[in-house]
Amino acid sequence: MQSSSDSRTFKLDQRVHSTNDPRRVGTVKYIGPVEGHPGTWIGVDWDNGEAKHDGSLNGIRYFEARSQLSGSFVRTQNLNAGISFIEAFYIRYRDQPTQEDEDEMYVLSASNRRVSVQLVGKEKVQDKLSRLEELTGASLSYLGVSNPGSPNEISRIVPNLKELDLTGNLLSEWKDVGTICEQLPSLVALNLSNNSMSHEIVGLPQLKRIRILVLNNTGINWTQIEVLKDLLPVIEELHLMGNGINAIQTASSSIVHGFDSLRLLNLEENCIAEWNEILKLSQLRSLEELHLNKNNLNHIFYPDHDTINKMVGGDESHDQSCIPFQNLRCLLLGGNDIEDLASVDSLNSFPKLIDIRLSENLIADPGRGGIPRFVLVARLARVEILNGSEVSTRERKESEIRYVRLVMSKLHGNPDEIKQHPRFVELKNFIGIEDERPSVGTTGPQKMASGLLSVTLKSVAASIGEKPPLTKKLPAATTIGKLKILCETFFKLRSTRPKLFLQEEGSPLPILLDDEMATLIDVGIGNESTVLVDEES
Repeated sequence: MQSSSDSRTFKLDQRVHSTNDPRRVGTVKYIGPVEGHPGTWIGVDWDNGEAKHDGSLNGIRYFEARSQLSGSFVRTQNLNAGISFIEAFYIRYRDQPTQEDEDEMYVLSASNRRVSVQLVGKEKVQDKLSRLEELTGASLSYLGVSNPGSPNEISRIVPNLKELDLTGNLLSEWKDVGTICEQLPSLVALNLSNNSMSHEIVGLPQLKRIRILVLNNTGINWTQIEVLKDLLPVIEELHLMGNGINAIQTASSSIVHGFDSLRLLNLEENCIAEWNEILKLSQLRSLEELHLNKNNLNHIFYPDHDTINKMVGGDESHDQSCIPFQNLRCLLLGGNDIEDLASVDSLNSFPKLIDIRLSENLIADPGRGGIPRFVLVARLARVEILNGSEVSTRERKESEIRYVRLVMSKLHGNPDEIKQHPRFVELKNFIGIEDERPSVGTTGPQKMASGLLSVTLKSVAASIGEKPPLTKKLPAATTIGKLKILCETFFKLRSTRPKLFLQEEGSPLPILLDDEMATLIDVGIGNESTVLVDEES
């Protein structure tokens, strides 16, 4: 790609990239002289924040950068103002693709995963440009696309594109996006991630065929989404990751209306802290997946009739018969600040919810005082996928039995504990576990045997070497501290203290057992559990 050497090529707020690196993208914030340095300079605020200053040099401020080290001054020959859509297309598909190019040929699936684009006649395309009209999917990511090019050029050369990835280019005007889309009548999936889009949505026609739109890291807010809503009549997936969204600002009411076909809404890695903001989405009838990972939520609840009525106020367009989140099947809440059991239990009230993510929240981290996976499974009556892992019939049965026994052990001498376990009575009656009362005349050894757990201890410590797993019968009331002492004996550890982990079915990583006062049953160790024995580093 050729650089743009004339300062007249550039204008304020224009998107540019480094001549030698199309992935180094920034925004022009200053054009003019710099004291002590001859000639014209371009002041750029770089997206990646890796530069030299904040827009000031030697005590003189030339522009305001986003951070202390995101700004720099660049000569015009070292900047590129971009190329047209078709120019980028020829660069990507005319030449033999590099491994980097191969890696870029993807779109985002419904689960937000990278799926390789299947290019029809891909090898032939490399040899014969006349076959470009056969392409149905293409990626032009990080190629410096800044404009649509000549009128009708796109429709003439690649008329059949259905999936298009424009990640990391220099697009900013919505009218340019509209021009591209109008020339691609079959386009259904569009990725504009990492393009800094204008806050003014003007010149954008109705995108009647777009079903998947990815706007991650584009600087968009919900006010703009309200404008886009009317221009996306058949949208099914909308990805809005990393945009700093902290509120759902609706145009005329407290509830989001429209989006009649929207099945998946991805709001991961934003700044939403109040669950009431999410409740504004509760009347989206077709919504099946809501991705809220890595926000700032600390409490959630299912809204009752009165809560919804207070939110809508006198909104006459509100349908009283609409059940909140009536078709929601997947709710991803990982990486938030949820720490209360009431939030977990409220998930049972969502009528169709079966896929839940709670990982990286305090409540789901036993190492920080949270509850283990088996308790989550037992408390969540209908969950079929938890933290990305399927909950099998066997896991549910074993989890519910362990949970009931755990609660029963806590009820002795503390009957109010039952208030913290809304499913306990239901599960106890369903499983058929009776209260454990020692019979008259039972000897001490017999009583202890009735509370023994079969636990497999498996060494993973380098200093211990390869040893076969040990299966021991231990009292349920054994503390983690006592278990560590026993492991020192079992595995002949003399110079180091053991470090214990519980290996649970369905959990990708073992759970650290570091509360030495907790009992085996407290931390979720049940019959036939496996404990990994490592050593302190």
